Amino acid sequence: MLYSRTIAAVSTPVGTGGIAVIRVSGNNSVELVNAVFRGADLSRVPSHTVHYGHIVNKSGRVMDEVLVTVMRAPKTFTREDVVEISTHGGGAVTRAVLDTVIAAGAYPAEPGEFTKRAFMNGRIDLSQAEAVIDVINASNELARRSAVSQLGGRLSEAIKGIRDSLVHLTARMQVLIDYPDEELEDVTIDDIKNECVRAKEQVKKLLETADRGRIIKEGIRTAIVGKPNVGKSSLLNQLMNEDRAIVTDIAGTTRDVIEESVSINGIPLLLSDTAGIRDTDDTVERIGVERSKQYLDSADIVLVVMDIGKEPDEDDLAVLRASEGKNRIILLNKTDVYGGGAGLSRELAGESAVIEISAKTGAGTEELAAEIERLCRVDRLESENGAVITNMRHKSALRDAWESLDRAEEASASGMPADIVSIDISAAIGSLGEITGETVSESVVNDIFHNFCVGK
Repeated sequence: MLYSRTIAAVSTPVGTGGIAVIRVSGNNSVELVNAVFRGADLSRVPSHTVHYGHIVNKSGRVMDEVLVTVMRAPKTFTREDVVEISTHGGGAVTRAVLDTVIAAGAYPAEPGEFTKRAFMNGRIDLSQAEAVIDVINASNELARRSAVSQLGGRLSEAIKGIRDSLVHLTARMQVLIDYPDEELEDVTIDDIKNECVRAKEQVKKLLETADRGRIIKEGIRTAIVGKPNVGKSSLLNQLMNEDRAIVTDIAGTTRDVIEESVSINGIPLLLSDTAGIRDTDDTVERIGVERSKQYLDSADIVLVVMDIGKEPDEDDLAVLRASEGKNRIILLNKTDVYGGGAGLSRELAGESAVIEISAKTGAGTEELAAEIERLCRVDRLESENGAVITNMRHKSALRDAWESLDRAEEASASGMPADIVSIDISAAIGSLGEITGETVSESVVNDIFHNFCVGK
């Protein structure tokens, strides 16, 4: 084991609940808890069993009635002996039990220390450790599935496959470096170049999943745009199923951008209700209009809201022009007032995504969800092998690896000697190792686990 001290922390959320779980991990965790437990002799019980009893302090006072789960190494999360104490979920009783365990000799765990021990003891690699926090923080079903896939090692397997092939290549190249004058055919310059090309393609495929990964983790950036008083805020409220934005008959009510996350038919959206886009002399409203245009430019999907009962005017046409070339859906709102098909004009002819809706009643939102799914191809957000890049640290390391491999390919193609080419290949190996933890610095590791909560 890499750690000698035994640590303890509450692993359930702070607050009142049915139960709370105190996790204890370390070489002497069983003996330590056994000293404050009144029930079975924990030193003699089989691993992975649960036992009823009481936690008592040094004075013999009962702290709580508990269930204690004993799990012996190496088949535990940290690969150390682990004991979990299930107490009643009140704040005072949880603190009393934890204080009793600490008084018996345990150290308070640092943020993420249990997961860090799992990493340091070889239970998981660094990318899997980062997936733990992604599972906890997952805000939608796609994010949860992606994080669980990464926790299961899908990304690690993909990175390991590329890295192992490069390590094997450098081992073969060492023959050319050590014996340059010998006629040894273990590896040729063409072999080196071809292997770099193959590895580059594999890295590129992973990098191409980064945009999907952002959508999975954060949601599809969806800007609701249009001129004032066409129902943008009403649409936001309808999609959120709550009165999030102020709705009035006064044009220009929304003067800033309101952002909210919502899931529609399992599709994660990061909705932005923007100020109405129009020419205005009002200083505050003009700032809101400029922000609306910025959100429109950066959006994955643009929902252009128009009044179905009116012919498009110059403000409508300006919004249509600003959203040209984007993944956009034109929503003809207020069918509850005017009915369907009213006020349509040739300006919308040829548009592939025009949906009649009522932001007031919710009519048309199912068609809207289907169109968003079609535009973003949600069915393909998860790659076939489950390896999707959702972490900026991983994306940066992959980009560094690709650039190193590109230099190595160029050097080998120009006839540079193997020892020169191997420098860039080794750099690529190092960048890939930063993702899984083989070559990452201690400061990076500490920074990653510092972002975890205590008890995880």
